[in-house]
Amino acid sequence: MPQPKILLYYVFAPVADPDAVRLWQHGLCESLGLRGRIIVSRHGINGTVGGELDACKRYLRRTREYAPFAGLEPKWSDGTGFEADRPEALHGLDRRAPWRRIADFPKLSVRVRDELVAFGIPEETEVDADGVIGGGERLTPRGVNELVAERGDDVVFFDGRNAWEAEIGRFRGAIVPEVRTTHDFIERIENGDFDGIKDRPVVTYCTGGVRCEILSAAMRRRGFAEVYQLDGGIVRYGEAFGNDGLWEGSLAVFDGRESVDFAPGAAVVGRCAICGAPSSRLANCAGSSGADAERPAGSRAAATAAGSSCRARLVVCEAHRDARCEAHSRA
Repeated sequence: MPQPKILLYYVFAPVADPDAVRLWQHGLCESLGLRGRIIVSRHGINGTVGGELDACKRYLRRTREYAPFAGLEPKWSDGTGFEADRPEALHGLDRRAPWRRIADFPKLSVRVRDELVAFGIPEETEVDADGVIGGGERLTPRGVNELVAERGDDVVFFDGRNAWEAEIGRFRGAIVPEVRTTHDFIERIENGDFDGIKDRPVVTYCTGGVRCEILSAAMRRRGFAEVYQLDGGIVRYGEAFGNDGLWEGSLAVFDGRESVDFAPGAAVVGRCAICGAPSSRLANCAGSSGADAERPAGSRAAATAAGSSCRARLVVCEAHRDARCEAHSRA
């Protein structure tokens, strides 16, 4: 019986020809029936793909054959299932892939970008065969707990994700910057919004670790004296401690699952944007219609333009699963 699996991974290493890598990765994923999103840049690769267990294993073996990606270590998780298996006719022949397609991603996207994560500092980010140059010291999940046990309330958890992700789960007492995109982090740091923690031990964290590779290096370059990064991100921490560590709530993910818990009985820290009821459910603004996705999330322009697509993400309860963001509610 095929098992649906999802891989979350990244590698920072110099890539001489990102376009060639994109073509190779797209063809490899297509041949294995994998779906998801992959970003390739001259700094490396960052991806989330899903499919049959055996297909994922083959993908990893083939990807590791490329020398810069030889050290790729993914985070594995369960998918929710597969799409119904239907014939795909072309010129009278069934052209469907021999592998079943996972239901958690609608398609495969492989793109070349200036950055693996869009902080807006592509020329500043430097990588070598060992990864990002100048990043924060890596801490294992156990190392994070030991740091907190030793330094107590002086330790600052700094969330490297979009603010809406933290609404359903975060480290206890964390600073959660009010940002809609990763571009906003650098502006807020350079504006001095976090100068008060520059001399304290700062533990940056994000979903799987890729954002904090760059964020921790950027913070160090901007005068933060003691910066750490949670190695493997929230995913590795949750795998290690479940509901018994310093993490509270659910983890937002970028696929059809929307969120995951690390153990039964996870705390519900999110609150419905409409009624305030406890909830870990995330949803897109119901005012979205699928076009013009470049408009800022929640802006009045997004709410009023014909056919606009709002990027706002909301915590909602079952009764308000079709809720609209504030801008669309006013429109």
